Order: sequence, then C-alpha cells, then structure tokens
Amino acid sequence: MRTITDHVVNGCNEQLKIEVIDSSGMGGANHLYSVTGFHSIDNPSASGMDGHRSSFIRMDVLFQNGPLKESKPNGITHEAMLAILIDRLRGFQTGQFACRENAIVLTHLETAMLWLQKRTHDRLKRGVEGTLQK
Repeated sequence: MRTITDHVVNGCNEQLKIEVIDSSGMGGANHLYSVTGFHSIDNPSASGMDGHRSSFIRMDVLFQNGPLKESKPNGITHEAMLAILIDRLRGFQTGQFACRENAIVLTHLETAMLWLQKRTHDRLKRGVEGTLQK
C-alpha cells in the first residue's frame, strides 16, 4: 500500500488518509483507492445512503480496470469523477461560497474533461477505443 498526501493543506485534510490499495496495472495506473479518517454519521447528507443514517468511516474509489471491449464497465472513469467535482463546484459558484479560486478550479476541471473527451473521440475515430491499442 502507498499513501497519498497531495491533499493535505488543513486540519480536515490532515485527518483524511488516502491509500492506494492495489498494484499498478498494465498502463502504470492504480485502480483502487481507500479514504479513511472521517465519520459520516456527522454528515446530514449521509441519511440518503441506504435510506438510513450511515456511520461508515471508509470510502473506496474503484476505477475502470481493463479495456471496455474486454472487461465491460467494472469501475468509474476519470470523466465520472470529474463530473462529480464539476457539479459540486458549480453548486458552490451559485451560492454563498462563490469565489475567484473556485471559478479557476472549475475552469481547469472543465478543461481536463474536454481533453479526456477529446482523447476518447480521437480513439473512437481511429477505432481503438475500448482496446489496449494507443
């Protein structure tokens, strides 16, 4: 296991521990991450999980592992993760926490999404999307 600390900038993030659980795959990336150090019982939105108040203290993030033509969807994609972050920041930008920094982050996340989508469109045009071919 490997621990990631890029997120640590304040007390909350100091408590959140991110661990890489699996070994890197053929492309060099990992697919399973675990986040611990929080208690969802204190989060008002946790009541929407499984219809009752949850108290989990670990969240796993499982990314797609393998080409789609061979393994079908078996985890989330970068685009799905970015879509969640983009939606959340768009929400902040419509409320009392709107700020220049959030706007800049949102712009960069949207740019990242565009580049990932461009890569996918290019791979579709070349007929290699969902395969291990470059």
